[in-house]
Amino acid sequence: MKSVKVSEIAKEIGIATGPLLATLKDLGVEVSGATSAVDEGTAELVKEIVSQDESRRIEVGQSISVRELADAMHASPADVQKRLVEMGILASVNQQIAPDIATKVAEKFGYRVQVAKKDRREAPAKPPVAAKPKPKRAGKTIARPPVVTILGHVDHGKTTLLDRIRRTNVTAGEFGGITQHIGAYQVDVDGRKITFLDTPGHAAFTAMRARGAGVTDIAVLVVAADDAVMPQTVEAIDHARAANVPIIAAINKIDKADANVERTKQQLMEHGLVPEEWGGDTIMVELSAKEGRNIEELLEMILLVADMQELSAPASAKDVEGTIVEAKLDRGKGPVATVLVQKGTLRVGTPVVAGTAYGKIKAMLDENGERLFKAGPATPVEILGLSRPPLAGDVLVSVKDDRQARQIAEERSHEQRAERMATESRLTLEDLYRKMQEGEVKELNIVLKSDVQGSAEAVRQSLERIEHEEVRVKIIHSAVGNVSESDILLAAASNAVVIGFNVKVDSRAADMAEAEHVEVRTYNVIYELINDVRAAMGGLLEPIYEEVPLGKAEIRATFRVPKVGLVAGCYVTEGKVTRTSEVRIRRGNDVIFEGKVDTLKHLKEDVKEMAAGFECGIAVEGFQDYQVGDVIEAFTRRRVARAV
Repeated sequence: MKSVKVSEIAKEIGIATGPLLATLKDLGVEVSGATSAVDEGTAELVKEIVSQDESRRIEVGQSISVRELADAMHASPADVQKRLVEMGILASVNQQIAPDIATKVAEKFGYRVQVAKKDRREAPAKPPVAAKPKPKRAGKTIARPPVVTILGHVDHGKTTLLDRIRRTNVTAGEFGGITQHIGAYQVDVDGRKITFLDTPGHAAFTAMRARGAGVTDIAVLVVAADDAVMPQTVEAIDHARAANVPIIAAINKIDKADANVERTKQQLMEHGLVPEEWGGDTIMVELSAKEGRNIEELLEMILLVADMQELSAPASAKDVEGTIVEAKLDRGKGPVATVLVQKGTLRVGTPVVAGTAYGKIKAMLDENGERLFKAGPATPVEILGLSRPPLAGDVLVSVKDDRQARQIAEERSHEQRAERMATESRLTLEDLYRKMQEGEVKELNIVLKSDVQGSAEAVRQSLERIEHEEVRVKIIHSAVGNVSESDILLAAASNAVVIGFNVKVDSRAADMAEAEHVEVRTYNVIYELINDVRAAMGGLLEPIYEEVPLGKAEIRATFRVPKVGLVAGCYVTEGKVTRTSEVRIRRGNDVIFEGKVDTLKHLKEDVKEMAAGFECGIAVEGFQDYQVGDVIEAFTRRRVARAV
């Protein structure tokens, strides 16, 4: 009889392997892991059991909040947020997430997501800041072009490659230049379109990811064959991985005499990008943007990766969703925004809302400045008619009318102001223990910058050698150079602290760190850096408290005080009793109550403390059964610092 792997069964029915292994165990089938195989009969039985288990099925609309998803899975919102962070998505407990994201998170908890069909549009009465109005229906789904971002080190040929791709585009070849004002454009390759985001490298790429916008489908990493892997190349790899998108390596400048393709591939492999011909899964194209060699092959590989992703989107004109690529305030046109349509068909006259901006689209322009009346999925357009410039990464959605758009935008503005007033900051070294107690932090994430590669490696190794069973350091990015805006964005998106060794912080990066509430610390002495990190990790450990005795008081009388109740008249025999003391009441050798001091009086006056040899009145929270002869022992608790 044919056997089937557990992992294949899990993939077919859309469930994590953990719950599936548990189901098999309940049936008495012994399996060692996801690679184990069972016979076809057992496989069919398991499929039937799981498919009929309605308790592990979650029905969602076109979006679901983090809190709602957690409640449906009987999990804490913090655990769901951790899974989202692992996927490169930062979300508050009230933020709405798309069904495909919810599906991936639910699988980790052994649940399946089923998208419910909506018969009518329902706008929330008070949507949170990142909430999206729920579309009425998905509509007809069509294949859409891939969205590609080109990343890489400075001077490795990104701009030249983009220029060459534009000239390769035969249908739009007669129009000159890549238009910089729109930030995105499309090319035709044998009748198929590819959308390129013309962004300033990985900084803008991460800015959108930091705001939860999954815009890019494919990242093309440009690496010069004569320079090989450079600091910004490593940075670009980290950013693409954090966004969880496939990477195609474009090895450029193979026309140069000192080009060394094999060395470049070897260095890329050291950073986890293994070429297909060496048994890996990273597509690498050797090309010369200057001479135009193998540009067509690169475009074919982009389309191949896109085909593997099976990219599609609804094309309804009523339910539109897109992402703001960039926005500005034009003196003549007013607020102007570049939007990449992701779902539906955007038309002139559509009421929309994007972040805290709203309005009715007055005009749409393509990358060549030509007027458009509609734009389908994966089409970049410049729009006019918004009330204000939105932020890069804001989600643009169509709504029923102008009134609803204004209401949603104003409620989001109120929410944002409330959040700012609450001064909810990001992670700092002093906050680590509190965050751990709330279940928000399991490790100390660090973005590390150093003056030279040797120092970076030394610091990284020193930090990674700090071991403890409860906490650990995680270096999410390490590079050479001053702390830049890109580092701040990566730290903000990953809830990390930025540590610089023998480097400075760029002025714009410092401003951004303050705006994004990212902590940046710089050091010139390595042991000071290590000690601070150890101290921060110590704050993550489960606290230990020790009791510190303060004094004793003997109860010699009891009397009733208006608005207070029964009070013990005491004589302090040892030490002192303070207003903030914790107390233990003894009757003979038995402890009959533990609590806190509620009232401490001397004569009729409230006092902060009473020393030995004085009489006082003491009332203990939650206790009234005082008896003459009882002894009140006062003490406090002190946290014992734990070191890593």
